[in-house]
Amino acid sequence: MTREEKGQIIDALAEKFSQHNHFYITDASGFSVEQINAFRRICFNKGVEYRVYKNTLIRKALEKRGGNYDPIYKVLHGFSGVIFSKESGNAPARAIKEYRKKNEGKPAFKAASIQTDLFIGEENLNLLNDLKSKNELIGEIISMLQSPAKNVLSALLSSKQTIAGLVKTLEGRAK
Repeated sequence: MTREEKGQIIDALAEKFSQHNHFYITDASGFSVEQINAFRRICFNKGVEYRVYKNTLIRKALEKRGGNYDPIYKVLHGFSGVIFSKESGNAPARAIKEYRKKNEGKPAFKAASIQTDLFIGEENLNLLNDLKSKNELIGEIISMLQSPAKNVLSALLSSKQTIAGLVKTLEGRAK
């Protein structure tokens, strides 16, 4: 690969990092072509993209993007694959977990960047898997806010006669 080709890959990868708020770095070593294709299929079904890159290209692309990625640089060894996600921070973790159900321990989780927060090490994968997406959180908040209002409205609507009778009784007592 020539320097010019590497430069183009670094530019394209830096652009991908800039366009995606969430990315995961996994260990792609030991994968056969069939296994990589099966994992890519799961990623595609989850709405994320999986690509394998050389560690030096990942590092240079992150450096070009800017930001403090020093902890990620420490895990860039062996073969590395990057999972890109625009919408959901937990979709890549769910794809990894789903693939692991059939293939124990593969791919190994190295690091993730979720909205510029860094998660390093295998122990964070379960945390990221349980992480709720922005849309899921908004939905929960809306349902929590609607619940008390719905209860009051249903109580008022179901007891129209009771409230009307109560108001008449109170009027009678006031006179």
